[in-house]
Amino acid sequence: MHTQELISLVDKLIKLPKENEWVEFKSGKATSNERLGKYISAISNAACIENQDYGYIVFGIQDETHQVIGTPYRFKHLKEGNEELELWIRRLLTPSVRFQHFECNYQNKHIEVFKIPAAKGEPTNFKTQAYIRFNSSLTELKKYPDFNRAIYNSEIDWSANIIEKATVNDLDEKAIQLAKEKFKEKKAGSSLYKEIDTWNALTFLDKAKITIGGKITNTALILLGKPESAYLISPAVSQITWKLDTVEEQAYDHFEMPLFLSINKVLKQIRNVKYKFFPNNSLLSTEVIKYNTKVILEALNNCIAHQDYSKNSRIILTEKANKLIFTNAGRFFEGSAEDYSSGEKTPEKYRNKCLVNAMVNLNMIDTMGYGIHRMYIEQRNRFFPLPDYTKSTNDKVVLEIYGQAIDENYSKLLIEKKDELSLTEVVLLDKVQKNLPLTNDAIKLLRRKKLIEGRKPNFHISSSIAEITGQKADYVKNRGFKDQHYKDMIISYLGEYGSASKKDIDNLILDILPNVLDKHQKENKVRNLLYTMHKRGKTIVNKGTTRKPIWQKNI
Repeated sequence: MHTQELISLVDKLIKLPKENEWVEFKSGKATSNERLGKYISAISNAACIENQDYGYIVFGIQDETHQVIGTPYRFKHLKEGNEELELWIRRLLTPSVRFQHFECNYQNKHIEVFKIPAAKGEPTNFKTQAYIRFNSSLTELKKYPDFNRAIYNSEIDWSANIIEKATVNDLDEKAIQLAKEKFKEKKAGSSLYKEIDTWNALTFLDKAKITIGGKITNTALILLGKPESAYLISPAVSQITWKLDTVEEQAYDHFEMPLFLSINKVLKQIRNVKYKFFPNNSLLSTEVIKYNTKVILEALNNCIAHQDYSKNSRIILTEKANKLIFTNAGRFFEGSAEDYSSGEKTPEKYRNKCLVNAMVNLNMIDTMGYGIHRMYIEQRNRFFPLPDYTKSTNDKVVLEIYGQAIDENYSKLLIEKKDELSLTEVVLLDKVQKNLPLTNDAIKLLRRKKLIEGRKPNFHISSSIAEITGQKADYVKNRGFKDQHYKDMIISYLGEYGSASKKDIDNLILDILPNVLDKHQKENKVRNLLYTMHKRGKTIVNKGTTRKPIWQKNI
């Protein structure tokens, strides 16, 4: 890599929110030769797990601040015994890993970069032992069998596996016929369109990339298989469980193969009523159904397409009183949900390529990354909170779709300003109303547009938005008063009653502190006010003890 390419790479890496499993930052301190070998193994394996082509170790960057500080480390000058360090490490890495080492002058500071290819098909070992990065810790891969299995399966598309014992008789005839109709709709206007009606079942299945050379694949069984044919993909599971979980009712049902038909059965289980909003600037209500059908189907189809079937888990749809929760096994395969919210990112890889291709041909999903974007747009247009992926983990993707407003301010804001707000601003305001963290850039954007007020992390809608939405009282409750107001109240209390205990001050102040603060934050606020008045302002004195203060005016 040329110097400018290296600088661009480093710029990209230090913009990451934090050091992660496939990026390791080292400050000016050196590391042992042994540990460097372990790190190369761990980064290679972690890059595979995270679906990155490469992982990186960068010497000369402070891992907490991402500040470039330079390093005295010189990999090319080091040895292990009488052997060059690079040759020694390469010799002990199995299978052979063609990592690259670069040196660069970055803002007059020396840095060193290791570019490490992701493991493929089997783990990368150092001295016959495989390592992995878990959060930011180096540990042995064998402690995480799921990660180990994922690396071995990284070159395998399970959905494309052929099941030799299966035949077309294991597929549901009704599902095949409906799939053929959907395929024909998809191909309207193409040169194939007029031929489709003449095809037999196997010809259609091959053309739609559901089977391969007339052989039945896992994809064919998942989408079109008869329920009794489920044993052919065991121990993998092709099932959607719907679960009703509210205070008043609990119920559940399981929906088996063929999932191409089952998704519509699941849809019918969901209780979809109408919901009304009453904007303050209108005499007429805005009426929407609780859940958008397109959003539900998009979410279900995404679960089917991106499920990690090696985990032998079912897809679960939980219906709560005010939201639907979709859960499928396996983390996001490439990137995160936010990467796709704008509709600008197109995925390059898929966990189940054969299954994805078949679902595209049946018009169930697309491969351009627009699915999540469409869900965001639909929820925005309905004035409801946006799709929420924040409860996803390394083992599963969790999507929450809200069926009613969490915060009336938010929904009314969308109604009042729907033609003025960009999707980015809508996404960020959604985070505000859910009390989710915002990046510094996001905070600057919302403040520049005068959409939020408050101090990090306790933001609330701005006074201008409160004015528009008629939520002035709520705005005051969220914003609270200036510190001097609380100080004046304490001085007034002491002037009236002579002294006050901690409990007296709490009773006076806690209930009128901003609503965006939790109980612990409110207690800290009171302590800080008293400290400032006592130590800095010298307006009050403590006539009691530190543990049991008795506050009086300082005369």
